[in-house]
Amino acid sequence: MSFATATRTRLASVRKYPSDIAVVSLAALVAYVVVTSLEAGSGLRLTATFVLALFLPGYAFVSVLFPAAERNARETAATTAETHPRGIDAVERLGLSLALSIAFVPLVAIVLAVTEFGIGAESGAGALALITVVSAQLGAVRRLRTPEADRFVVSVSSWIGRVRRAPSTVSASSTILVLAVAVACGALLVGVIAPAATGGFTELGLYSETDDGDLVAGELPDEVEPGESVPVTIAIENHEREPAEYTVVVQQQHVENGEIVDRTELGEVDGSVSAGGTGTGEYDVTPTADDGDTVRVSLLLYDDDPPLEPTNENAEEDTYFWLTVTEDAAED
Repeated sequence: MSFATATRTRLASVRKYPSDIAVVSLAALVAYVVVTSLEAGSGLRLTATFVLALFLPGYAFVSVLFPAAERNARETAATTAETHPRGIDAVERLGLSLALSIAFVPLVAIVLAVTEFGIGAESGAGALALITVVSAQLGAVRRLRTPEADRFVVSVSSWIGRVRRAPSTVSASSTILVLAVAVACGALLVGVIAPAATGGFTELGLYSETDDGDLVAGELPDEVEPGESVPVTIAIENHEREPAEYTVVVQQQHVENGEIVDRTELGEVDGSVSAGGTGTGEYDVTPTADDGDTVRVSLLLYDDDPPLEPTNENAEEDTYFWLTVTEDAAED
Protein backbone atom coordinates (compact mmCIF):
# COMPACT_ATOMS: atom_id res chain seq x y z
CA MET A 1 0.00 0.00 0.00
CA SER A 2 2.78 2.42 0.87
CA PHE A 3 4.58 1.63 -2.39
CA ALA A 4 1.47 2.46 -4.43
CA THR A 5 0.97 5.73 -2.57
CA ALA A 6 4.57 6.80 -3.22
CA THR A 7 4.16 5.96 -6.91
CA ARG A 8 1.04 8.06 -7.21
CA THR A 9 2.83 10.93 -5.51
CA ARG A 10 5.72 10.78 -7.97
CA LEU A 11 3.35 10.62 -10.92
CA ALA A 12 1.42 13.57 -9.58
CA SER A 13 4.63 15.57 -9.26
CA VAL A 14 5.52 14.77 -12.85
CA ARG A 15 2.08 15.91 -14.02
CA LYS A 16 2.50 19.20 -12.15
CA TYR A 17 5.85 19.93 -13.79
CA PRO A 18 5.35 23.23 -15.69
CA SER A 19 4.80 22.53 -19.35
CA ASP A 20 6.37 25.80 -20.54
CA ILE A 21 9.58 25.09 -18.61
CA ALA A 22 9.72 21.59 -20.07
CA VAL A 23 9.35 23.05 -23.59
CA VAL A 24 12.05 25.66 -22.95
CA SER A 25 14.50 23.03 -21.62
CA LEU A 26 13.87 20.71 -24.57
CA ALA A 27 14.11 23.60 -27.04
CA ALA A 28 17.50 24.61 -25.61
CA LEU A 29 18.87 21.10 -26.09
CA VAL A 30 17.47 20.86 -29.62
CA ALA A 31 18.88 24.29 -30.50
CA TYR A 32 22.32 23.24 -29.25
CA VAL A 33 22.25 20.11 -31.41
CA VAL A 34 21.16 22.11 -34.47
CA VAL A 35 23.80 24.83 -34.00
CA THR A 36 26.63 22.34 -33.54
CA SER A 37 25.51 19.93 -36.27
CA LEU A 38 24.58 22.10 -39.27
CA GLU A 39 26.99 24.11 -41.39
CA ALA A 40 27.35 27.88 -41.07
CA GLY A 41 24.86 29.76 -43.24
CA SER A 42 22.04 27.24 -42.79
CA GLY A 43 18.65 28.86 -42.28
CA LEU A 44 17.66 26.34 -39.62
CA ARG A 45 20.92 26.94 -37.76
CA LEU A 46 20.36 30.70 -37.92
CA THR A 47 16.86 30.30 -36.48
CA ALA A 48 18.09 28.03 -33.68
CA THR A 49 20.86 30.49 -32.84
CA PHE A 50 18.40 33.36 -32.74
CA VAL A 51 16.04 31.55 -30.37
CA LEU A 52 18.83 30.22 -28.14
CA ALA A 53 20.60 33.56 -27.84
CA LEU A 54 17.64 35.92 -27.62
CA PHE A 55 14.83 34.16 -25.76
CA LEU A 56 15.37 30.81 -24.03
CA PRO A 57 17.95 31.77 -21.33
CA GLY A 58 15.99 34.88 -20.37
CA TYR A 59 12.68 33.03 -20.13
CA ALA A 60 14.23 30.35 -17.93
CA PHE A 61 15.77 32.97 -15.62
CA VAL A 62 12.52 34.95 -15.44
CA SER A 63 10.85 31.73 -14.25
CA VAL A 64 13.26 31.74 -11.31
CA LEU A 65 12.59 35.38 -10.47
CA PHE A 66 8.81 35.35 -10.91
CA PRO A 67 7.23 31.95 -10.15
CA ALA A 68 3.84 33.51 -9.38
CA ALA A 69 1.21 34.90 -11.70
CA GLU A 70 0.10 38.49 -11.67
CA ARG A 71 -2.45 39.45 -9.02
CA ASN A 72 -5.67 40.85 -10.33
CA ALA A 73 -6.84 44.31 -9.35
CA ARG A 74 -9.24 43.06 -6.64
CA GLU A 75 -6.58 40.99 -4.89
CA THR A 76 -4.11 43.85 -5.04
CA ALA A 77 -6.56 46.35 -3.54
CA ALA A 78 -7.53 43.95 -0.77
CA THR A 79 -4.07 44.04 0.79
CA THR A 80 -2.33 47.15 2.06
CA ALA A 81 0.98 45.45 2.75
CA GLU A 82 1.59 44.71 -0.94
CA THR A 83 1.20 47.56 -3.40
CA HIS A 84 2.44 45.63 -6.46
CA PRO A 85 1.57 42.21 -7.88
CA ARG A 86 3.79 39.37 -6.76
CA GLY A 87 4.06 38.17 -10.34
CA ILE A 88 4.10 39.64 -13.82
CA ASP A 89 1.78 39.18 -16.74
CA ALA A 90 2.62 37.27 -19.91
CA VAL A 91 3.61 40.34 -21.93
CA GLU A 92 6.03 41.56 -19.27
CA ARG A 93 7.40 38.04 -18.93
CA LEU A 94 8.17 37.88 -22.66
CA GLY A 95 9.75 41.33 -22.64
CA LEU A 96 12.01 40.51 -19.69
CA SER A 97 12.95 37.23 -21.34
CA LEU A 98 14.27 39.08 -24.38
CA ALA A 99 16.10 41.70 -22.29
CA LEU A 100 17.78 39.17 -19.99
CA SER A 101 18.78 36.94 -22.91
CA ILE A 102 20.48 39.87 -24.62
CA ALA A 103 22.29 40.61 -21.34
CA PHE A 104 23.48 36.99 -21.03
CA VAL A 105 25.17 36.86 -24.45
CA PRO A 106 28.04 39.35 -23.78
CA LEU A 107 28.58 37.88 -20.29
CA VAL A 108 28.93 34.40 -21.77
CA ALA A 109 31.34 35.72 -24.41
CA ILE A 110 33.53 37.38 -21.75
CA VAL A 111 33.68 34.21 -19.65
CA LEU A 112 34.43 31.96 -22.63
CA ALA A 113 37.18 34.31 -23.82
CA VAL A 114 39.24 33.61 -20.68
CA THR A 115 38.68 29.85 -20.69
CA GLU A 116 40.25 27.08 -22.72
CA PHE A 117 37.04 26.71 -24.75
CA GLY A 118 37.30 30.14 -26.39
CA ILE A 119 34.55 32.03 -28.21
CA GLY A 120 32.91 29.87 -30.87
CA ALA A 121 29.59 28.58 -32.08
CA GLU A 122 29.80 25.28 -30.19
CA SER A 123 31.09 26.72 -26.91
CA GLY A 124 28.62 29.63 -27.00
CA ALA A 125 25.66 27.41 -27.79
CA GLY A 126 26.69 24.95 -25.08
CA ALA A 127 27.01 27.70 -22.46
CA LEU A 128 23.64 29.26 -23.30
CA ALA A 129 21.93 25.84 -23.36
CA LEU A 130 23.44 24.99 -19.97
CA ILE A 131 22.28 28.30 -18.48
CA THR A 132 18.80 27.71 -19.89
CA VAL A 133 18.43 24.14 -18.59
CA VAL A 134 19.81 24.89 -15.11
CA SER A 135 17.74 28.06 -14.73
CA ALA A 136 14.65 26.25 -15.99
CA GLN A 137 14.97 23.53 -13.34
CA LEU A 138 15.41 26.13 -10.59
CA GLY A 139 12.37 27.94 -11.97
CA ALA A 140 10.37 24.72 -11.92
CA VAL A 141 11.29 24.13 -8.27
CA ARG A 142 10.29 27.66 -7.28
CA ARG A 143 7.02 27.46 -9.19
CA LEU A 144 6.08 24.09 -7.64
CA ARG A 145 6.73 25.57 -4.18
CA THR A 146 4.39 28.47 -4.92
CA PRO A 147 0.75 27.93 -3.83
CA GLU A 148 -1.20 26.50 -6.72
CA ALA A 149 -3.70 29.35 -6.67
CA ASP A 150 -0.91 31.91 -7.13
CA ARG A 151 1.27 29.84 -9.47
CA PHE A 152 2.00 31.08 -13.00
CA VAL A 153 0.48 28.75 -15.57
CA VAL A 154 0.70 29.03 -19.34
CA SER A 155 -2.80 28.92 -20.77
CA VAL A 156 -3.31 30.49 -24.18
CA SER A 157 -7.09 30.00 -24.16
CA SER A 158 -7.57 31.67 -20.77
CA TRP A 159 -5.30 34.56 -21.75
CA ILE A 160 -7.26 35.17 -24.98
CA GLY A 161 -10.53 34.94 -23.08
CA ARG A 162 -9.29 37.44 -20.52
CA VAL A 163 -8.37 39.92 -23.24
CA ARG A 164 -11.77 39.51 -24.92
CA ARG A 165 -13.70 39.93 -21.67
CA ALA A 166 -11.73 42.91 -20.42
CA PRO A 167 -9.71 44.57 -23.16
CA SER A 168 -9.46 47.73 -21.08
CA THR A 169 -7.27 45.92 -18.54
CA VAL A 170 -4.36 45.91 -20.95
CA SER A 171 -2.22 48.69 -19.49
CA ALA A 172 -0.38 51.33 -21.43
CA SER A 173 2.90 49.98 -20.03
CA SER A 174 2.16 46.52 -21.44
CA THR A 175 1.37 48.05 -24.84
CA ILE A 176 4.63 50.02 -24.81
CA LEU A 177 6.51 46.87 -23.78
CA VAL A 178 5.00 44.93 -26.68
CA LEU A 179 6.04 47.66 -29.12
CA ALA A 180 9.55 47.80 -27.63
CA VAL A 181 9.94 44.03 -27.93
CA ALA A 182 8.71 44.14 -31.54
CA VAL A 183 11.17 46.93 -32.45
CA ALA A 184 14.05 45.14 -30.72
CA CYS A 185 13.27 41.86 -32.47
CA GLY A 186 13.02 43.65 -35.81
CA ALA A 187 16.38 45.36 -35.32
CA LEU A 188 18.01 42.10 -34.27
CA LEU A 189 16.55 40.27 -37.25
CA VAL A 190 17.93 42.92 -39.60
CA GLY A 191 21.33 42.73 -37.92
CA VAL A 192 21.44 38.94 -38.08
CA ILE A 193 19.82 38.26 -41.43
CA ALA A 194 21.19 41.20 -43.44
CA PRO A 195 24.84 40.18 -43.11
CA ALA A 196 23.90 36.65 -44.11
CA ALA A 197 22.39 37.99 -47.31
CA THR A 198 25.58 39.79 -48.31
CA GLY A 199 28.62 38.18 -49.85
CA GLY A 200 31.48 36.88 -47.78
CA PHE A 201 35.16 37.53 -48.31
CA THR A 202 38.46 35.75 -48.83
CA GLU A 203 41.86 36.48 -47.31
CA LEU A 204 45.18 35.80 -49.03
CA GLY A 205 48.38 35.48 -47.03
CA LEU A 206 52.03 34.91 -47.91
CA TYR A 207 54.38 33.28 -45.40
CA SER A 208 57.82 31.77 -45.08
CA GLU A 209 58.71 28.74 -42.99
CA THR A 210 61.28 28.86 -40.21
CA ASP A 211 63.72 26.08 -39.35
CA ASP A 212 61.29 24.97 -36.62
CA GLY A 213 58.46 24.59 -39.14
CA ASP A 214 56.55 27.71 -38.02
CA LEU A 215 54.95 30.03 -40.57
CA VAL A 216 55.89 33.71 -40.30
CA ALA A 217 54.90 36.73 -42.35
CA GLY A 218 57.23 39.45 -43.63
CA GLU A 219 60.47 37.46 -43.52
CA LEU A 220 60.89 36.51 -47.18
CA PRO A 221 64.35 37.07 -48.70
CA ASP A 222 64.81 40.18 -50.80
CA GLU A 223 67.77 38.90 -52.81
CA VAL A 224 68.24 35.74 -54.83
CA GLU A 225 70.88 34.36 -57.21
CA PRO A 226 70.00 33.89 -60.88
CA GLY A 227 68.01 30.67 -61.30
CA GLU A 228 67.54 30.25 -57.53
CA SER A 229 64.06 29.62 -56.10
CA VAL A 230 62.36 31.20 -53.11
CA PRO A 231 60.03 28.79 -51.22
CA VAL A 232 56.84 30.48 -50.04
CA THR A 233 53.67 29.27 -48.34
CA ILE A 234 50.36 30.56 -49.70
CA ALA A 235 47.42 30.68 -47.27
CA ILE A 236 43.80 31.24 -48.32
CA GLU A 237 41.05 31.82 -45.72
CA ASN A 238 37.55 31.15 -47.05
CA HIS A 239 34.83 33.27 -45.38
CA GLU A 240 32.32 32.82 -48.22
CA ARG A 241 30.05 30.45 -46.16
CA GLU A 242 30.41 27.77 -48.84
CA PRO A 243 33.27 25.72 -50.35
CA ALA A 244 35.14 27.55 -53.10
CA GLU A 245 37.66 26.80 -55.85
CA TYR A 246 40.59 29.19 -56.10
CA THR A 247 43.45 29.86 -58.49
CA VAL A 248 46.56 31.88 -57.58
CA VAL A 249 48.56 33.33 -60.45
CA VAL A 250 52.22 34.04 -59.66
CA GLN A 251 53.57 36.95 -61.72
CA GLN A 252 56.98 38.60 -62.08
CA GLN A 253 56.51 42.32 -62.72
CA HIS A 254 58.99 45.00 -63.75
CA VAL A 255 57.90 48.33 -62.25
CA GLU A 256 59.17 51.76 -63.32
CA ASN A 257 57.94 55.01 -61.73
CA GLY A 258 55.05 53.13 -60.14
CA GLU A 259 53.88 51.64 -63.47
CA ILE A 260 54.13 47.99 -64.52
CA VAL A 261 56.06 47.88 -67.77
CA ASP A 262 56.42 44.11 -68.14
CA ARG A 263 54.69 41.00 -66.76
CA THR A 264 55.86 37.41 -66.79
CA GLU A 265 53.73 34.58 -65.47
CA LEU A 266 55.79 32.22 -63.32
CA GLY A 267 53.06 29.68 -62.61
CA GLU A 268 49.66 28.93 -61.10
CA VAL A 269 48.44 27.26 -57.91
CA ASP A 270 44.86 26.02 -57.62
CA GLY A 271 42.81 24.19 -55.01
CA SER A 272 39.56 24.10 -53.04
CA VAL A 273 38.95 25.45 -49.53
CA SER A 274 35.97 24.47 -47.37
CA ALA A 275 33.60 27.06 -45.92
CA GLY A 276 35.21 28.76 -42.95
CA GLY A 277 38.46 26.87 -43.56
CA THR A 278 42.02 27.81 -44.40
CA GLY A 279 43.99 26.19 -47.20
CA THR A 280 47.77 26.33 -47.44
CA GLY A 281 50.14 25.32 -50.19
CA GLU A 282 53.87 25.58 -50.86
CA TYR A 283 55.30 27.05 -54.05
CA ASP A 284 58.84 27.72 -55.24
CA VAL A 285 59.11 31.15 -56.88
CA THR A 286 61.87 31.20 -59.49
CA PRO A 287 62.30 34.67 -61.04
CA THR A 288 63.48 34.88 -64.67
CA ALA A 289 64.94 38.39 -64.36
CA ASP A 290 68.52 39.18 -65.34
CA ASP A 291 71.34 39.72 -62.91
CA GLY A 292 70.99 43.11 -61.22
CA ASP A 293 67.24 43.47 -61.87
CA THR A 294 64.74 44.16 -59.11
CA VAL A 295 61.27 42.74 -59.72
CA ARG A 296 57.99 42.56 -57.91
CA VAL A 297 56.54 39.08 -57.43
CA SER A 298 52.74 39.39 -57.22
CA LEU A 299 50.32 36.64 -56.23
CA LEU A 300 46.87 37.21 -57.74
CA LEU A 301 43.89 35.32 -56.29
CA TYR A 302 40.82 34.42 -58.39
CA ASP A 303 37.63 32.44 -57.87
CA ASP A 304 37.75 29.49 -60.25
CA ASP A 305 39.67 30.27 -63.47
CA PRO A 306 41.68 33.51 -63.90
CA PRO A 307 41.04 35.91 -66.82
CA LEU A 308 43.18 35.93 -69.96
CA GLU A 309 45.18 38.90 -68.67
CA PRO A 310 45.56 38.66 -64.89
CA THR A 311 46.36 41.96 -63.17
CA ASN A 312 46.43 43.28 -59.65
CA GLU A 313 43.35 45.34 -60.46
CA ASN A 314 41.10 42.46 -61.59
CA ALA A 315 42.22 40.00 -58.90
CA GLU A 316 39.92 39.16 -56.01
CA GLU A 317 42.87 39.55 -53.63
CA ASP A 318 46.56 40.17 -54.22
CA THR A 319 49.82 40.34 -52.34
CA TYR A 320 53.44 40.76 -53.39
CA PHE A 321 57.09 40.97 -52.35
CA TRP A 322 60.23 42.41 -53.97
CA LEU A 323 63.25 40.44 -55.17
CA THR A 324 66.63 41.54 -56.50
CA VAL A 325 68.49 39.05 -58.67
CA THR A 326 72.19 39.25 -57.90
CA GLU A 327 75.27 37.04 -57.89
CA ASP A 328 76.17 38.41 -54.47
CA ALA A 329 73.01 37.04 -52.78
CA ALA A 330 74.79 34.00 -51.31
CA GLU A 331 77.53 36.14 -49.76
CA ASP A 332 74.95 38.46 -48.15
